[in-house]
Amino acid sequence: MSLVPTGGLRAALGDWLDHERALKGVADNTITAYSTDVAGWLSFLMAHHGEGFGISKFKSLTISDMRAWMAHERGRGSQPRSLARSLSAVKGFTRWLAEREGFDATAILSTRSPKYQRKLPRPLSADAAKDMIGTVAMQHDEPWVAARDSAVITVLYGCGLRISEALSLTGADVPLAEVIRIVGKGGKERVVPVLPAARAAVDTYVRLCPYDLEPTQPLFRGKRGGALNPRQISKVTEAARMQLGLPSTVTPHAMRHSFATHLLNAGGDLRAIQELLGHASLSTTQAYTAVDAARLLEVYENAHPRAKSL
Repeated sequence: MSLVPTGGLRAALGDWLDHERALKGVADNTITAYSTDVAGWLSFLMAHHGEGFGISKFKSLTISDMRAWMAHERGRGSQPRSLARSLSAVKGFTRWLAEREGFDATAILSTRSPKYQRKLPRPLSADAAKDMIGTVAMQHDEPWVAARDSAVITVLYGCGLRISEALSLTGADVPLAEVIRIVGKGGKERVVPVLPAARAAVDTYVRLCPYDLEPTQPLFRGKRGGALNPRQISKVTEAARMQLGLPSTVTPHAMRHSFATHLLNAGGDLRAIQELLGHASLSTTQAYTAVDAARLLEVYENAHPRAKSL
């Protein structure tokens, strides 16, 4: 049975989430994930230790408690990647609480994260990316809707934006300048150059759009005039990739991966690409070097005479 943290622990969790939101600028979706992960952990501890589990008993948690929780989560079917994410949230909360309450949290903070294989981005080739943009534009009979979908995909690929960032553009952003300011995850702002093709695609959509694109309203609109639902872009992307015979890994986010990989292949600086993508950590951007290495190895194994004979 799931128990809700009460008393001091519930208040502490709320204070920590407020701290993460206000002082660190953590995004709302991340705050929700933190809340779910830590509350689930505290719920387990309350059931594990019985009545009276509060901050005083929290301070004496051991590595055995952590192992019991992780075994419980694995028994519920949690995958290593998901458990690692939950453990990261648990450690963040514990570190903050230990500093505030003045106790040693080594047992919790030293808990090892489960190993998992990091999923590498699956970029499209440059030709496939161009084909996707053209094919997306043919998925709808209404010219303005077709132009809208094409503009969104072109912006994702041409600027390396997340779908949420592209859909956050407003009427005040048109016509698109050569560089635009984007507010990404955690409220972090970055400057992104805009390719002429992306500006042209947006200009075509704006010209055909039947709605008045007020400066304070979303740039990309749904068929009834409201903000465009990202699910619509996912659906049109799926239809286009099936038409082209591309794998299921081709999603709107894959256009962003393709942007980064193609820049890297062209000799782009990893730090500069990190800035363009808005990654908080360089290690996230470095995943693209693994993609490039994997591609080179595949070419080597397919082409090298000795590799074929081994």
